[in-house]
Amino acid sequence: MIIIGEKINGTIPLVKDAIEKRDSAFIANLAITQAEAGADYLDVCASTTPELEIEALKWLMDVVQEATETPLCIDSPNPRVIEAVFKYAKQPGLLNSISGEGDKCDVLLPLLAGTAWEIVGLTCDDYGIPKDAETKVKITEIMVEKAAKYGITPDRIHLDPCLLALATENGSFLNFVEEISAIRELYPDIHITSGLSNISFGLPGRAQVNRTFMALAIQAGMDSAVMNPTNRDMMGTIFATYALLGQDRNCRKYSKAFRAGIIDSNKKKV
Repeated sequence: MIIIGEKINGTIPLVKDAIEKRDSAFIANLAITQAEAGADYLDVCASTTPELEIEALKWLMDVVQEATETPLCIDSPNPRVIEAVFKYAKQPGLLNSISGEGDKCDVLLPLLAGTAWEIVGLTCDDYGIPKDAETKVKITEIMVEKAAKYGITPDRIHLDPCLLALATENGSFLNFVEEISAIRELYPDIHITSGLSNISFGLPGRAQVNRTFMALAIQAGMDSAVMNPTNRDMMGTIFATYALLGQDRNCRKYSKAFRAGIIDSNKKKV
């Protein structure tokens, strides 16, 4: 599982406050704890007003890169913000994200040409998030074809089928599985990711729904997620699922993670 640490995001009240106060120690601690818990990338998202976002996102990038060597996932809904701060990244990571919306592909894909950077692709367009798998596949095809023009192969794309909340879309997970199957049939090497907590929005006991979704989604083929790696219960679900699916020889990774305290829910969470 490719883990994209989600905690450095200005939509979170404490993080928003830290960004406004330029509290580098707070942000650095979030970066370090997520990296130590197993994050492969650290998402950095300022989520502030447009006129302040470039400076705030650059500051976040500087703080995180000073604190850890874990690659960044540079995150903004505005592709020109990403374009403006891209040069400040010290190593290849992830750009979050392109889609069928506006000119996102045209602005961001050229930045990746001749590099080892990877990208998140969202299956939405100017009409919003489609509910049917067929339209999402068509959007995926358009993004993959545009990426290919810049030498970006499907194995460098983390495709997010834009999971809808189960509370409002009863078939959300079943549609997700259908979408994964259809997309992987065309592009076997493409990564499938999600902001997994979206599935439980509006429901009580969200943690239980999220963990169950994770196990079922891994079995369906999801191999990447935007999540909190310091959540030992969720990490335990991930390691246990891979072991149960026969993808962890002699349960070595599960056992190693338990000994390291990564998945022991009885220990204090970082």
